[in-house]
Amino acid sequence: MSFALSLPAVHDGGVFAMTPVDLVVPVKTLDVAKSRLRGAADGGVGEPGAHARLALALAHDTVAAVLAAESVRRLLVVCSDPVVAAELAALGVDVVPDGPVPGLNEAYAHGAAVLRARDGQATVGALQADLPALRPDELDAAIAEAVAGFGTAPRAFCADADRTGTTFLLAAAGVDLDPRFGTDSARRHEASGARRLSGDWPGLRRDVDTSDDLRDAGEIGLGPHTRAVLAPSPRC
Repeated sequence: MSFALSLPAVHDGGVFAMTPVDLVVPVKTLDVAKSRLRGAADGGVGEPGAHARLALALAHDTVAAVLAAESVRRLLVVCSDPVVAAELAALGVDVVPDGPVPGLNEAYAHGAAVLRARDGQATVGALQADLPALRPDELDAAIAEAVAGFGTAPRAFCADADRTGTTFLLAAAGVDLDPRFGTDSARRHEASGARRLSGDWPGLRRDVDTSDDLRDAGEIGLGPHTRAVLAPSPRC
């Protein structure tokens, strides 16, 4: 993971401190993750093992992009699946189990609390785990745009490709992350005071819930783990 200098936080029109940027990525257990993608990895059969490999590959490629981003100091994955935890821990990723309350927003809040307990001055962000076309420079650019606007809005988010969901949320130091992921999350994040980011980041905006989403991500350019899972098996 890159431990480059973090981007400056901006308040009242001026730079006052170098603020660490830490991200939370929740990953569901493989038996329930990405249910609408079932069959996408094996021609519609939906064999559980093939589906689990695809779900894990999506998370692998997302995490790999985060690890390569220059502006991210620390990545925390929230997941209670032992296979996911072992796979990502082998990459040097810090993995903690889900908190006592289930749910995606609860996982983000739990992870943010863990990160803020370690460093109360961290800028904390939430990132979806199903971004197989994400590029590190896109994430760096989104963080830069978010931080640059913290003087007027101390939270910022990136809407998904449909402009209705959310793939990324960032909160300045000392500001509650207040995640509102789920149906119509872009509107709800905006209504909560978060600023909508405007950059053209196709990989960051293309989360994958359906086969159509996966096809669109493929047109952008899938990461190596997802490509490998979807590659046709060699004939015997």
